[in-house]
Amino acid sequence: MENTASLTTSLHTADARRLPVLFVSHGSPMFALEAGATGPVLTQWGKELRAQFPQLRGVVIMSPHWMAQGVQVMSNPQPATWHDFGGFPRALYQLQYPASGFPALAHEVLDLLQQAGIAATADAQRPMDHGAWVPLMHVLPEADVPVVQVALPAHADARGVYALGRALQRLREQDVLIVASGSMTHNLREFFGGAQETADYVVQFSRWVEKQVQAGEIDTLFDWQLRAPHALRAHPSDEHFLPLYFALGAGGENAKAHYLSREVMYGTLAMDAFALQN
Repeated sequence: MENTASLTTSLHTADARRLPVLFVSHGSPMFALEAGATGPVLTQWGKELRAQFPQLRGVVIMSPHWMAQGVQVMSNPQPATWHDFGGFPRALYQLQYPASGFPALAHEVLDLLQQAGIAATADAQRPMDHGAWVPLMHVLPEADVPVVQVALPAHADARGVYALGRALQRLREQDVLIVASGSMTHNLREFFGGAQETADYVVQFSRWVEKQVQAGEIDTLFDWQLRAPHALRAHPSDEHFLPLYFALGAGGENAKAHYLSREVMYGTLAMDAFALQN
């Protein structure tokens, strides 16, 4: 695994009051138990985040494992740890991530979306799916920061998800960490096929995305299905890629990406993670 900068550098901001935005690939649910090289790097990054922003009051996270009709925001004060998967080792189902919810922050999110002209509703019953709690177990393992999830609208495209992130930018100056949890590549047919050697297409696709992110080529990224190498093999469906645009929107213009991980697990799951700073 390569890093473009030290972890300390990755938390340097032009405005020390503005939190970074984190994009993280959550890969397989087994990431909770098999941390690879990415898990420890995220844990160290989280420690440095807490040191630099001791006033951190909440996390707003998008996961592709909550797809809703329209925009919904979790306002559950105590969301359960939902093991929304099957066929994995018993130990995985025993894990808990007991972070509280944050109804007041959920309503701040709703207000910002409304100000941006985006209709959204609260869901007071929503549990925390593994797309949220698995990566957060590494980033914030103490589970002592309240969490609010934002659903991925079922019919949204890249521009629509970008607009959601952009509407919430202000939270970064209000002691809130915005996290987009997806996967840089997500071909489950090949994953379950048991591939071990890193597939060439995984590297080619991931590095193409990195190049566009680093250059700020948002319009090119919007057309990723036509322009990225091996796009449809990397993502036969787009739901695990779309959270990237939530991060980019929240990062805003001129944000710089500091890569934390370029690891590939199981040959086909690119675990790219990066922080956006400006």
